[in-house]
Amino acid sequence: MSIMRRVRDITVATLNERLEKAEDPVRLIDQFLWSTREDIIQAEKLYQQYAGHSNHLKAQWLQAEQQKERREQQALTALKAGEEQLARIALHEKASCEERSTQYRELFEQSRQNTIDLEEQLRQMRSEYQTVYDKREYYAARMESLRLQQRMNSRYGGAYGEQGVQPGAVFRKLEDRISDMEQEAKSLRDVRRMGQEFLSDAGSTVQSVIERELQQLKRKLEKEGWSS
Repeated sequence: MSIMRRVRDITVATLNERLEKAEDPVRLIDQFLWSTREDIIQAEKLYQQYAGHSNHLKAQWLQAEQQKERREQQALTALKAGEEQLARIALHEKASCEERSTQYRELFEQSRQNTIDLEEQLRQMRSEYQTVYDKREYYAARMESLRLQQRMNSRYGGAYGEQGVQPGAVFRKLEDRISDMEQEAKSLRDVRRMGQEFLSDAGSTVQSVIERELQQLKRKLEKEGWSS
């Protein structure tokens, strides 16, 4: 049975599923890391307590073993001296030491096994913490990329992205506008030139008519005998 029975709000089994639905996966991962880190701290404290307790139990067990062997030697010494009653007392104390030795050995073995189990849990939690921390760094990088993309879209999307207008299209529209203005100016210039040419042609025509009529008048005067 596991030593640590603390239930977290987020476990590794549900973390991946919750990440798929989380709007802010980094915050969710940070919650898991905080919870796991707290468990690791508590487990490390408990490990130190178990290690100290195991050492104490081992010392009690070995002390009882030594006392048992000493009482047995005392019983032998008493028998050699013909003191059977003293030998019985020593053997009785030896039995008590043996019982105490068995009890402490069982407690020590149980504590040692718990310490081994706890050490394995610590190893797993540290491995989980590191794995999720690495994933946290990856998701944090993705969220930062997304944040920067959203800032870019917010700042420049209205000018280009939302209306679909690109810089090339803007300059093409400007080029068309200038071309239209140039065409209008050229058309007006052509009209003015045509007006000037018309007036010039009209003046030449009138002048020709006057000169023709003048020559006709001169010929008429010559017929009448007038000499200039």
